Amino acid sequence: MARHLITSALPYINGIKHLGNMVGSMLPADVYSRYLRQRGHDVLYICATDEHGTPAELAAKEQGLPVAEFCAQAHDAQKAVYDGFALAFDYFGRSSSPENREITQHFARRLHENGFIEERAIRQVYSPADGRFLPDRYVEGTCPHCGYDKARGDQCENCTRVLDPTDLINPRSAISGSTDLEVRETKHLFLLQSKLENEVREWVARHDKDWPQLASSIAHKWLTEGLHDRAITRDLDWGVPVPADTWPELAAEGKVFYVWFDAPIEYIGATKEWSDQDPENRDWKSWWYEANDVRYTEFMAKDNVPFHTVMFPATELGIREPWKMVDYVKAFNWLTYYGGKFSTSQKRGVFTDQALDILPADYWRYFLIANAPESDDSSFTWEHFTATVNKDLADTLGNFVNRVLSFSRKRFGDEVPAGGTPGEPEAKLGEEIARLLAEYEQQMEALQFRKAAAALRALWSAGNSYLEEKAPWLEIKTDKDAAALTLRTAMNLIHLYAVVSEPLIPATAKAMREAFSLTEDTATWVTADEAKSLAFVPAGTAFTVPPVLFAKLTDEDLAAYKERFGGDEG
Repeated sequence: MARHLITSALPYINGIKHLGNMVGSMLPADVYSRYLRQRGHDVLYICATDEHGTPAELAAKEQGLPVAEFCAQAHDAQKAVYDGFALAFDYFGRSSSPENREITQHFARRLHENGFIEERAIRQVYSPADGRFLPDRYVEGTCPHCGYDKARGDQCENCTRVLDPTDLINPRSAISGSTDLEVRETKHLFLLQSKLENEVREWVARHDKDWPQLASSIAHKWLTEGLHDRAITRDLDWGVPVPADTWPELAAEGKVFYVWFDAPIEYIGATKEWSDQDPENRDWKSWWYEANDVRYTEFMAKDNVPFHTVMFPATELGIREPWKMVDYVKAFNWLTYYGGKFSTSQKRGVFTDQALDILPADYWRYFLIANAPESDDSSFTWEHFTATVNKDLADTLGNFVNRVLSFSRKRFGDEVPAGGTPGEPEAKLGEEIARLLAEYEQQMEALQFRKAAAALRALWSAGNSYLEEKAPWLEIKTDKDAAALTLRTAMNLIHLYAVVSEPLIPATAKAMREAFSLTEDTATWVTADEAKSLAFVPAGTAFTVPPVLFAKLTDEDLAAYKERFGGDEG
């Protein structure tokens, strides 16, 4: 059985992330990790804060803090939010770690030894007002391709085109705002991607049939445009330093590696951080080096795809060492806010800490996965959110659990009723549950999250259909044993829901599971074949009625959300 290595694109350190960031990488990775663990796989889910580059320096400057102190505080703040969303990372590291520095410098040395890094003199933007060379993100201006007036010197946030600072129209310093900029000569290290282009092209081609169309098309777009040699050092005070034993002159000048050079390496660095916490029982290298039994899946939004399907693979290929390369890239489109982009920098949309202040995590987890922007962009609106919560969570799942347990307590007490022998309706229900569970499994295995959520919702609906068909509130008037059978079957179904819903709504699944007094509740999954007999996941002998699982959202709630966050246009 393959071991599964899973990573999410590293969230930038500069502030709490919005819901679009959550659904574009971390949440689906968590859902998939939880599912695989339940199915008995050996899983390692790694993520970290991306702490280098200009966003960290600019955010620290804005808060008047040393950048190291800012990053430490921001890491803890982000981790608290992710804990609130119940993201079950095996380890959530930091790209500023000693482990990442060590491995990044090793990669750079090996690339240099193999002839894929060279030192070049280039002309770079210099700001007399700031007294320094400006790294790409320290230069802002108008994108020459789409006209977006807040484009950065490395990439346009609007059209996602990769840029150089000198490409920008009307450039200005992001530090001082000065437009008095000069172009001066300085030296930097370049990754010779042009020499690796054919190898990258062949590697991408091997994955064409496996990867989602979004990931594959973006990779081919970059390759069609041709891979250019890329500067991988910057003039910053914060980052992985260029090793002095290899490039003494650049090290003396304080050059650090480009954030997009060291950030993907942090997946490995964070795994070593995890291992270093318990070296006797954890072997980080077995997950990354000569790891032929590992299946590696990456989760990211589409703006991160080029770096993970072209630039980082070029780095790994050029090292000429057997480091694990990604097997599957799960890429996502944008989640928009009423048709406009969620934006950390422009503070538009709902941010993850705000979301948790409003409602528990499971409301958000379910909605986001059920509306994940997989095949195209999807839009968050408060109207859609409240309708989904009310219909799927409150009415379909929550009401089923409450109706079954409350009615059974009223008529049979706190013990799970015994009832008679299952008949044709129960057999029919078992077949339907088996069919829907097989569909759920199939979509989870295929990483089709919207379809998986739809299959899970159909599983919940099947319980309601059974309850309406059997109508135990009528059965009990003429046949108490028949009503008991119906309620016992429904309770077994609640137990099954608790097991298989855990990847999407873990807190609710736990509450459903704990409603039953089971001496041994060891079920980690229920297969489709097992589900044909709902007695396979018995509810036990006694139960309690849990608090309301999901509160219905009112028109007043909707109005309050829209007043706080806006909600008519992007």
